[in-house]
Amino acid sequence: MQLFILFLSAFGAATLLPLQSELVLLNAISKHTHLIGLLIFIATLGNVLGSVVNWVLGIYFQRLKDKKWFPFNPDKLAYAQKFYSKYGYWSLLLSFVPIIGDPLTFLAGLMRVNFFKFLIIVTISKLSRYLFITYVFLAF
Repeated sequence: MQLFILFLSAFGAATLLPLQSELVLLNAISKHTHLIGLLIFIATLGNVLGSVVNWVLGIYFQRLKDKKWFPFNPDKLAYAQKFYSKYGYWSLLLSFVPIIGDPLTFLAGLMRVNFFKFLIIVTISKLSRYLFITYVFLAF
């Protein structure tokens, strides 16, 4: 049950919901130090899948670009997508950062970042955060 709660908190924290998964992870680690690898894997999996939801929402949102109410000019959106696909995808390394990380993953979908590039960079970012937090927690 605790693994499921960890997964849900990590998943929810990666969406636009105001959730924190780090405390849930650290609580689980304090109770199950022998399962650290599994706990980090579950937290990372949930957090990455939550980011994938944001990416999909961004892809869907950009499909509405022909609507009159769409907030971006189609020509400027096309230019931004071209520029972002060349240089901007590295911003996804900041996808672990609270407040800005979730919109970055949505923006990646809006900018049509290649899904596999997205998945690799976001996974590295999210996993690195959980490894760092775990290391600091265990060190002190």
